[in-house]
Amino acid sequence: MLKTPYLLFLGDAKDALAAKVAQGIRDWRPENAVGQMRLPGCVADLGIPDMTIAESMEQGARTLVVGVANRGGFIAEDWIDVLVEALEAGMDLAAGLHNKLADVPRLAETAARLGRDLHDVRHPTKTYPVGSGAKRPGKRLLPVGTDCSCGKMYTALAIEKEMRARGWSADFRATGQTGILITGEGVSIDAVVSDFISGAVETLAPDNDPDHWDLVEGQGSLYHPAYAGVTLGLIHGAQADALVLCHEPTRTHMRALPDYPVPDMRNVMDMTLPHARLTNPDAKFVGICVNTKALDEAAAERFLKETEARFGLPTVDPVRTGVGQIVDGLA
Repeated sequence: MLKTPYLLFLGDAKDALAAKVAQGIRDWRPENAVGQMRLPGCVADLGIPDMTIAESMEQGARTLVVGVANRGGFIAEDWIDVLVEALEAGMDLAAGLHNKLADVPRLAETAARLGRDLHDVRHPTKTYPVGSGAKRPGKRLLPVGTDCSCGKMYTALAIEKEMRARGWSADFRATGQTGILITGEGVSIDAVVSDFISGAVETLAPDNDPDHWDLVEGQGSLYHPAYAGVTLGLIHGAQADALVLCHEPTRTHMRALPDYPVPDMRNVMDMTLPHARLTNPDAKFVGICVNTKALDEAAAERFLKETEARFGLPTVDPVRTGVGQIVDGLA
């Protein structure tokens, strides 16, 4: 387990989405975020104090978390001096990048010499079976998106919180590095060998009591050329009873791919259902979650109402309005 609280390292993040790992921790475990550390050129801001390593340790920080999810998931060369400084000051390191902290010679040597821990949470430490598709007891909900980074994790966490507030049996099942850093467990599904993705999800959300809900964190999008393979394996392994569509209405193209427009919500639903019904013939959409952060209050309300009227499904913003309407329909 990671030692808390954290200093959240934002590096030189070029936009807010690049710092989504740190933002997720800040939003869902604020008690673990004592401060942020930014390099020159960083434009992301979590709205918490900027701190040096020494200042954060005075506030009790025990782990520096690399809170950046850059394209390609690499450890930038100009981060290494800072990470070494944190180790030498007495902190552990944690990251959810494709590149491992443990594979950087200076970090590995420093950590070994000082007895510090390096947590590469994206990289599985166990093996998984090939998916079986066998029906298993318990209930599962999976958010799916029109794009990546459009609110799937927030949706699952918000629904878990709402269900637990009502006394339901419910667990968020993390499938990405941010979710793992928030909850302390899970499997980063995009680091699993492709043949075993669905089996890993079956293991993550196994047999359970008939009234128990697993809220499986969604990843990517079936329409995203880079990440659709991960999304499909996740859909098959989740064997979801309930699907929630997630959408960000101001985007004009897929994340980092300007030549690929964001698909229509109806097209995503129509593509998702046949795949979901391969492993659960009863799978259905139960709601739509919209990230309206970029809209003012009036525009957000109008978009939610118009979308609800168009699809006949409860349509909410997990942050702005809560997800009570969706949970109402699952009772």
